[in-house]
Amino acid sequence: MRRQERIAPRPPRIAPRAKKTLPFYQSAEWKALVAQVIKLRGRRCQDCGSGSGRIYADHVKELRDGGAPLNPMNIWLRCSPCHGAKTEARRRERAGLRPVQD
Repeated sequence: MRRQERIAPRPPRIAPRAKKTLPFYQSAEWKALVAQVIKLRGRRCQDCGSGSGRIYADHVKELRDGGAPLNPMNIWLRCSPCHGAKTEARRRERAGLRPVQD
């Protein structure tokens, strides 16, 4: 039997669905709130302290979970790696999966 015949085909990779940005995030109210939060707290990640790269204004309690969209107490400034880690942790929580251990 030839080697190619013994190897099972790989299942196709399924990429996660691209997140659709809500129109809310383009609103003047949201942009003003983000500018205010950055001015008050400084342009750095509130998780790791990084001030380089992109900073995201992230809802602590996500909108889909009933979080207040324009409450500054529901906004946390995060760098890209910290924002991605938080988002992935919430995604795993929703799916009933274990958290990823460092």
